[in-house]
Amino acid sequence: QVQLVESGGGSVQAAGSLRLSCAASGYTGRGYCMGWFRQVPGKEREGVAAILRDGTTRYADSVEGRFTISQANAKNTLQMNSLKPEDTAMYYCAAGRCQWWLLLAPSEVNYWGQGTQVTVSS
Repeated sequence: QVQLVESGGGSVQAAGSLRLSCAASGYTGRGYCMGWFRQVPGKEREGVAAILRDGTTRYADSVEGRFTISQANAKNTLQMNSLKPEDTAMYYCAAGRCQWWLLLAPSEVNYWGQGTQVTVSS
């Protein structure tokens, strides 16, 4: 059973930075990739950033150039800079099979973390 535990959410003013971390346990590391999704109440969950085992990354257009995803063994990190109020959401760490991972599609996720709230004030 894979478990994903996020940390690092919180409140920040616009233009500020936050770093989210995700620790995976029960994770064999074979065939699974990790990434981040976010959701605002009343809206669908959307992909934010994904990383493959070879280090290839993909970002949602809305965060490109501001967010950076990285991976070290079973720990994944999302560095968020130049935050905007529209980045406010519940952020979820996710793991899924790597084949279609760069699509940033929630349907490709096999495991979800419990979520961590990010609030950006103007």
